[in-house]
Amino acid sequence: MSKRTKELSGIGLAELEAKLVDLRTELAKEKSLAVSGTKSEKPTKIRGLKRDIARALTFIRQKNVQTLKLEKR
Repeated sequence: MSKRTKELSGIGLAELEAKLVDLRTELAKEKSLAVSGTKSEKPTKIRGLKRDIARALTFIRQKNVQTLKLEKR
């Protein structure tokens, strides 16, 4: 498990959703900088942000499924 994956697996659902909002905001900012022609310090940052968003969404879905399974019992 990578450092980012461990970090996301240890936090709660509300914190994951807040993190997701932050990541999406940061991605929008980076995309606007790229479109305007400003060179980013890290050209791979957009790809990394997209992957982090996907990781966060995966953990949110997993936690929702676990919650649904517990409610059905």
